[in-house]
Amino acid sequence: MADQPKGLLLRLYLAATRAYGPRGWKHIESRRKRGKEHPERWREKAADQMAPRPPGRLVWMHAVGLGEVLALRGLIEAMVEAEPGLNFLVTSSARASGEVFDRNRPPRTLHQYLPLDLPRFRRRFLDHWRPDLSVWAEQDLWPGLVVDAAARGIPLAMINARMGERAYLSRRRVRGLYADLYRRFALIAAQDADTAGRIEALAPGVTVTVMGSLKAACAPLADSPERPDMQRLLAGRPLWCAASTHAEDEAVALAAHALHRKTHPGSLLILAPRLPARAPEIAAACAALGLTCALRSEGALPEPETAVWIADSFGEMGLWYRLCPVSLIGGSFGPVQGHNPWEAVRLGSAVLHGPNTANFTADYALLAKAQATREVRSAEALTAALAASDLGPMAARASAVQAEASRGVLLIRNRLIGLLEA
Repeated sequence: MADQPKGLLLRLYLAATRAYGPRGWKHIESRRKRGKEHPERWREKAADQMAPRPPGRLVWMHAVGLGEVLALRGLIEAMVEAEPGLNFLVTSSARASGEVFDRNRPPRTLHQYLPLDLPRFRRRFLDHWRPDLSVWAEQDLWPGLVVDAAARGIPLAMINARMGERAYLSRRRVRGLYADLYRRFALIAAQDADTAGRIEALAPGVTVTVMGSLKAACAPLADSPERPDMQRLLAGRPLWCAASTHAEDEAVALAAHALHRKTHPGSLLILAPRLPARAPEIAAACAALGLTCALRSEGALPEPETAVWIADSFGEMGLWYRLCPVSLIGGSFGPVQGHNPWEAVRLGSAVLHGPNTANFTADYALLAKAQATREVRSAEALTAALAASDLGPMAARASAVQAEASRGVLLIRNRLIGLLEA
């Protein structure tokens, strides 16, 4: 693909990256010193000390954070099934995304942290990896890397695209920049019609195909060798999980658990915060409600009198979902607007959620239509939901919905393989 014209906003952006370039190392080192970068792999942010490139064709996929990266696994497995010789490089930006992805890595797949979008780093990254296809997931686009990849003739695809009204209004202020970028993509696949319409409004003439959410096709999260021992330890106790929680979710979950234990005194809540470093704050909230707690990070196992086990660790959600027959999905009681329900569904845990789920509007609508999930708006409603007799059938309906929804990944897989073969 020959280099394409660059509008004023894109030219200004690229000029700014050239001017900032000499300070790139200092910026990365500053973040490392503040614990913002991986202590051993931080040089990858400068396209330095990268893993060896595997021989053969390589598909490079980028997603910014943990949830977005994990959602790529089902697509990678589908592509390997169709083309067993393919190799994959997955890049991300958030430190936790790499740590967790390494525990859930699909076959023939490497993970690296994406370098800063500066000319020298972009050049080293693309010279080293020489991808045959570049795939960008959801919302995160790095303009310099997009432009440089297109200039090298690397086909570009955007998949699982999602853009809410707020993100659209923000991008509309610099629509010329986004129009320049979107027109370089051979394929743009959106999760829903609203996203497709917003991208087409930003870049008139660009065609966006609605192909649903990749997250429904997620591969099961990794299990733990500790699970049999934990099942024996917790046998007979009612268990439930509050997953990827924030403060607003925890306020409801802990209040509900205090009520729930009045009728189910042996019940245990496994609470997995989105940010494990918040564990002391959560422990204080437990104490204020008279709930005894133990911290996973301290190696403490729940005693019979333990009411809340704070799972302040990374990469263990596959274990918690397998242990717990019902899960409250976090981010749904505050401004975060919800986290991914499909990981719990995939492992047979019945899904409960709060009222704020704009990040997964189509996903929750699909589940709600099949009566395969339940919305709760208060601690009292959550307490009632935990004691409901239909959680098992609800989880079974959700699994059926997930199986049907995940077929969309095959459409995306076929389009991407078509770009490789073109």
